[in-house]
Amino acid sequence: MMIAGIVAVCVILAVLAFLLPRLSRHPERGIQRMLGLGSRAGGQAPGLLGRVFSKPFRSSSRAAGSSGSAGRRARGRMPF
Repeated sequence: MMIAGIVAVCVILAVLAFLLPRLSRHPERGIQRMLGLGSRAGGQAPGLLGRVFSKPFRSSSRAAGSSGSAGRRARGRMPF
């Protein structure tokens, strides 16, 4: 369920970044802030468990950032 949610957020963010590049930065930062909170909370677990619990949030944050930048990059390549 979480994977489907992250995929949906990334798709929405990419479309938003393509249509409204400047206005897409604020939602992207909000998503990364929420995922960062989850990563830090998961990292509080001791040892290996901390890395295991925080990894999905870190990779999701990276995916959200790359989908936003990909949408803005695609918008910049358009001929109009």
